[in-house]
Amino acid sequence: MIGTISRLLIAAGVISAVSLTAYADKVVILHTNDTHSQIEPDGHDRGGVARRKVLIDSVRAVEPNVILVDAGDAVQGSLYFTLFGGDVESKVMNEMGYDIQILGNHEFDNGIEWIADYWKGVNATKLATNYNLQGTPLDSMAVAYEIVKAGDRRIGFFAINLDPNDIILDEKFGDIKYLDPVKAANSLAWYLKNVKNVDKVVAITHIGYANENDLFNDRDLIKATDNIDILIGGHSHTAIFPYGNKDEIVKPYYPNASGDSVLIAQTGRQGFYLGQIDIDFDKDNITSQLIPVDKRLDSRVDESLVRLIAPYKHVVDSIKAIKIGKVGQDMNTNEPALLNWMADYVYERGKTISGKNVDLAIVNKGGVRRPILKGDLTKGAVMETFPFENKVVVLELKGDVLAEVFDTMAKRKGEGVSKNVDAVISPQNDRCESVKISGKSIDPDKIYRVATIDYLANGKDDMVGLKQGIITHISPDLVYDDMIADFVSGKIKKRQMKYDGNRRMHYADEK
Repeated sequence: MIGTISRLLIAAGVISAVSLTAYADKVVILHTNDTHSQIEPDGHDRGGVARRKVLIDSVRAVEPNVILVDAGDAVQGSLYFTLFGGDVESKVMNEMGYDIQILGNHEFDNGIEWIADYWKGVNATKLATNYNLQGTPLDSMAVAYEIVKAGDRRIGFFAINLDPNDIILDEKFGDIKYLDPVKAANSLAWYLKNVKNVDKVVAITHIGYANENDLFNDRDLIKATDNIDILIGGHSHTAIFPYGNKDEIVKPYYPNASGDSVLIAQTGRQGFYLGQIDIDFDKDNITSQLIPVDKRLDSRVDESLVRLIAPYKHVVDSIKAIKIGKVGQDMNTNEPALLNWMADYVYERGKTISGKNVDLAIVNKGGVRRPILKGDLTKGAVMETFPFENKVVVLELKGDVLAEVFDTMAKRKGEGVSKNVDAVISPQNDRCESVKISGKSIDPDKIYRVATIDYLANGKDDMVGLKQGIITHISPDLVYDDMIADFVSGKIKKRQMKYDGNRRMHYADEK
């Protein structure tokens, strides 16, 4: 056991400890995850960092022992990141006084060299437990764990991150080594409890509460481990309320390897909520809540934070003011229309770059990050809705492999496909019982021309079947640049975004 611990500590870096003041009969942990560069409130007036700071400052004003942590994906998803590359996020989080941050998968979008530069501006302690950073630009920039001392109490924190093979491009992950999450968590939790004698152990994770494609997740981690008292998670964008959500699928407590209940907390996405966990040592009780971040806080915002953001906001607003088209109806991220529009665009773009017909297009739900609302379509809206540095590609793929790709998408209750596709998912086994492409079933021996994005063509987001295809054409520009150019001077100039709310991958009783 100790040998394993030693290897973990060497892998992640040196050990750190900080202290809070006052006798701690109670410790409060405030937490966020997957805020995705949501500096301002969104189109539905939710979230915003100035509002979040109001809540953080309010709790600190009445509680002497407050720890503020972030569970990853603090960046990527708005113009603030696209234009300024993390500078705004690091300054804002420093202003809020974050104590601990961990990596999410989107911190890797610009590669580990970028992370190294970004981390130089981050005041919070960086945790990396099951990522071995030795020999990389991140070497010695993170620690394996941190013990926070609150009066006579000691709370140990460590981080568990996702398997990069599932979602991070190899060239972005570099030479970092991924360590087994269960072994890392079990070893370090035991060490913190039995050697360092901490009162509570907190795992901060970025692996997801649950995943539609059956990847390792928070519930799997808790079920396989002991000695973790609290898990603060991210990645799946799950809002975990104190007594579970209405359908009781998402529950805040889960049994560990010994059958003891462990609190799992997560705030959803984009800073719409601030999470609060209260550890009452006198009553030996742990409770959690989600606090809405909304307009009721506007009268109390910190003007110094507003002034910090102002120069960046001016540039962002100028991009958002450039009108390039029209939207006839709200298109939200949790509805089919926006995903359908993206798939149809990739289908048409694939035909353009190849100069030939393509059979279908495939895109992923994760490629759509923001809603597009009724009214004027702006350059900024397109860049925020499709923010990633992806390019449209056309690949050739054999029919039997394409059928396997559809089964993969069916496990996630469907992804984005072009308008000439109708796929019926079996409720018995979450596989496709029928796939029609332009009215015809998939021929296992036929070579299909598939338009998609290079991220999926590399087998990421569990689309391993697409990696078997042969890429024949690739767009020279990013997806959002292609879209903007087409609205300004190309095929969709002066046109309204088409709305199609049909589910193209669906169960038999829905459409």
